[in-house]
Amino acid sequence: MILDTTYLLPLVQVKVKHDLLRAIAEGRVRGIDFDKVKVSLISLFELQAKASKLGVDPMRVYRAISVVYRNFEVIPFYEKDIIVVAHGLRGLLRDYIDRVILATAITLKEPLVTEDRDINRIADNIQEKYGVPILKYNSLLEQ
Repeated sequence: MILDTTYLLPLVQVKVKHDLLRAIAEGRVRGIDFDKVKVSLISLFELQAKASKLGVDPMRVYRAISVVYRNFEVIPFYEKDIIVVAHGLRGLLRDYIDRVILATAITLKEPLVTEDRDINRIADNIQEKYGVPILKYNSLLEQ
């Protein structure tokens, strides 16, 4: 399962509406353990950029990135197949970072968890064309 950058923000103490990592830690998410979580390397860049924009202490950001590397598989964004797929998504998504994150999920044939409106808007298309489900926080919670 690939996590979108939004779910990493609580690691730098930025509040988000849906704290997926906390929900996993508390056992409120069906069938997902931390060992199944993967993150695109580009999400760590995006985490740094957002934290900098919000004035988060750089050492807090450094520690959060260290936590990610210790606990999750980090997928390089510069792999050939990811680059090719991201390029092919040009007509569907404008934001290149979102395309890389989505391309990572498609390339690895892993579900992507995201709250991103643009990605969720094309979720059915992605599922049909690539067989990759796009999930949202609420769809993962234990009922």
